[in-house]
Parts: sequence; structure tokens; C-alpha cells
Amino acid sequence: MGQTGFFDIERRLEAISAKGDPLETIKKIVRWEDFRADIESVTETKPEERKSNAGRKPYDAILKFKIVVLQSLHNLSDEQTEYLIRDRLSFMRFLDLDLEDPVPDATTIWLFREALAQAGLIDKLFERFGQHLETEGYIARGGQIIDATIVSVPKQRNTKEENEAIKAGKTPEGWEQQPAKNAQKDKDARWTKKNDESFYGYKNHLGVDRAHKLIRKWDATHAAVHDSQKLDDLLDLSNTGNGVWADSAYRSDQIEANLKAKGLQSRIHRRAARNHPLSERQKSANTTLSKVRARVEHVFGQQQNSMGGKIVRTIGIVRARFKIGMMNLGYNIRRLVQLERMAAAPA
Repeated sequence: MGQTGFFDIERRLEAISAKGDPLETIKKIVRWEDFRADIESVTETKPEERKSNAGRKPYDAILKFKIVVLQSLHNLSDEQTEYLIRDRLSFMRFLDLDLEDPVPDATTIWLFREALAQAGLIDKLFERFGQHLETEGYIARGGQIIDATIVSVPKQRNTKEENEAIKAGKTPEGWEQQPAKNAQKDKDARWTKKNDESFYGYKNHLGVDRAHKLIRKWDATHAAVHDSQKLDDLLDLSNTGNGVWADSAYRSDQIEANLKAKGLQSRIHRRAARNHPLSERQKSANTTLSKVRARVEHVFGQQQNSMGGKIVRTIGIVRARFKIGMMNLGYNIRRLVQLERMAAAPA
């Protein structure tokens, strides 16, 4: 077997491109430099603050951010990410790394992501990409669809008394004397029920535009927050359409009045009340509304099936919010690739 050369690698990459490497497209269509200033403001040590110029040169901020995007797109742990960067030519090309280049290890990746999470930077990063979408002509159109989904955390196996203390915002008795146990317990997550099944974790609240199926607004809360409590925060008043679609959990007299005051048209499902079942006309109207509202389920489906959107293995709301926010950003990046391909396809 001969020694692998530069042209052998080029031919392999050409074959990967011919199969339609999505990372190659993502690398081209995302304006990565737009994120640099925000990221470096919270992750880079100023020259005057450095104790010494000795040692290895720091990894580039955009390189590390693209690694975090890879993690979100493929639901990878830090260790898996380090391994796959070394193993996959498509990952190396996406990151502009050659075979001989050093690769950030799992600890470096964790520290970088932790810095972004603790700084609460995910909102600004999501907003930056939203500006890029609008610049490319993908403005919010056709009205908006609001919904939420549960993102679980690993079961905690707490006692009833411990859960009651957590719900009250307190640290359960004895946990502070067991630092290792306390550090591994998520005290920000909460229990909720859906379809008679109990879940412990958080919620991903989304506002998606009807025309492009892009996430325009989002928030993350613990799972016990009712969906309707976040509706006002998710409304995108820049959307060119005035329709608002949502399931019956969002329907109330107050919400209907608030939407009307904002000049928005409620397309929220009606729900039956005790001794007041829905009429056939109302049932038919709900069925019609569902055809539009179902578009948000496609978003959740993609996140859950390929991006690990059913569970977060982080601890605490700060890290969970960053994980969920990166998943929403990653979805929009993938969706932009799809929209660009559809626009380029022959009529």
C-alpha cells in the first residue's frame, strides 16, 4: 500500500462532495466572521492580561465555535467530537484543518462552550444568524406558529422530600455535605405531565414563521412553565402576516384580547369545556388549522430525530439553555441549506 498523498486526499474529498456533503454547503453559506466579535468578547484573554506569551498559540475562536455547531448538528459529546474531527475528512474540511494540524481536545471544547453558556451569549449568536437570514431575503412571512416541547434530563431518583425542597428553590438537606452528589443533581429542572406521562426537565418554546419554517423566536424554561405563559415573548411583530397558529393550550380570553390589541389574528385551536363539547363546525375548523400548525412539528421532529432534542445531559438551566439554543440555531442553519437548495432547483 502506497503512502497517502495530497492528491489522494483531494480525490477523497471530491467524492464526498459528489455525494452532497451538507457541511461543505454550511461552511459556504454561513458568514462565520459575523460571530467573531461577540465570541471573542467573552472567551479571549486580552493581550495586556496575559501572564506570558509562552506556550501553545490559542485556537481560533471561529474554529472552536464551528466545533460547537458540529456538536449541535450531530448530537456529539466532547470526546466523540474530538475523535470524529481526527477521523473524518468532511469534519476537517469544515473546520479548515489539515491532517498535520493540532485538534482541540475534549477539555478545550468543554471550556469554550462553558464560557459561552455562562456569558449567556446564545441569544446574541441566534440573533446574529437571524440578521443573516433577513439579509439573504428570508424575512418572516405568512404568519407564525407557536408551540413548545419537553426536553428531558436524566431521571434524578430523588425522594419526595428532596423534590419538594427543589421545587421550593432550596437545596435538599444533606446535599451540601455531599459535594459530588450535589454537583450532579439538576436543581433547576422541574416535573410536568403530558398525556398522563411524567417528565423531568425543561421546555423549548418556539415561534416559527409559516412561510420558511425558520425559528424566529425561542425561549427555554423548566418544564413546569405552562406553554401559554411564554406566548407573548415568542410573538414576532416583524412577521408580514398577522396570523398566529397554536394548539388549544394557548387559548384564553386574555390571550385572544392581547393578540387583537397587537393587530394579530388568532388561529388558535378551540377547546371543549365541561358540558360544552365542540360543535362539528369547530372540530372542522380545528382540523383546518392543524394543517398549518403541523409545520412546527416538523421542526421538533428534526431536532429530536437527529439533534438529540429529546434530552439534555447538562446540569442546570444555564447549560440547558445554551444546549437548547444551539439546537435551535443548528436547525436554522440546516433549514437555510434546504431553502437554498430548493431555490436553486430547476422549476
